[in-house]
Amino acid sequence: MARPGGRTARVRADVHDAVVELLEEVDWDELSIPLIAERSGVHASTIYRRWGSVSGVIDDAVSEELARLAPVPDTGSLRGDLEAYATLVAENAAGRLGALFLRAAALRMKPNRSRRADRGRRPALPSRAQEIQGMLDRASQRGEVAPTPQELFEVVMAPIYLQALFFDQAVDADHARVLVDRLLALVDAER
Repeated sequence: MARPGGRTARVRADVHDAVVELLEEVDWDELSIPLIAERSGVHASTIYRRWGSVSGVIDDAVSEELARLAPVPDTGSLRGDLEAYATLVAENAAGRLGALFLRAAALRMKPNRSRRADRGRRPALPSRAQEIQGMLDRASQRGEVAPTPQELFEVVMAPIYLQALFFDQAVDADHARVLVDRLLALVDAER
């Protein structure tokens, strides 16, 4: 049984802090469970038991950071949710959170014998994907025509992250809304 605020929460927080710090400091090939254990003060066997792999720890830590710094909104309308979400993503993509997310995604996709089977089973950041799907499902339940998560990623999120990655610039709120307009126009045209 988990004890909210107890040892389990402290272990998770210590491991997350270590992963976030290490993702900013070390070369990708150096990131390992033993290194995370050393930095966090949490025994490696506990990390293996709880998360199973480096990618599992990264997914959990990055999902937690995203949920804390860029929560998926619930404004009561699809447009409002998408605009608020796109603006949050744009604000964070050029900063530490964006770099962390991109590095975690790249680590997950990097060819490695121990990660090959894991890559084919589930997407990176599965809890974040569920939150986004929940936002889109709420819109559908209200009778709004919602995009798929892939459409949201391709039309709104990918341009925001690519702008941050290749041009080291944040997309401003106005441009984020333009991307949402494009997405909604695409969805309307397809359906």
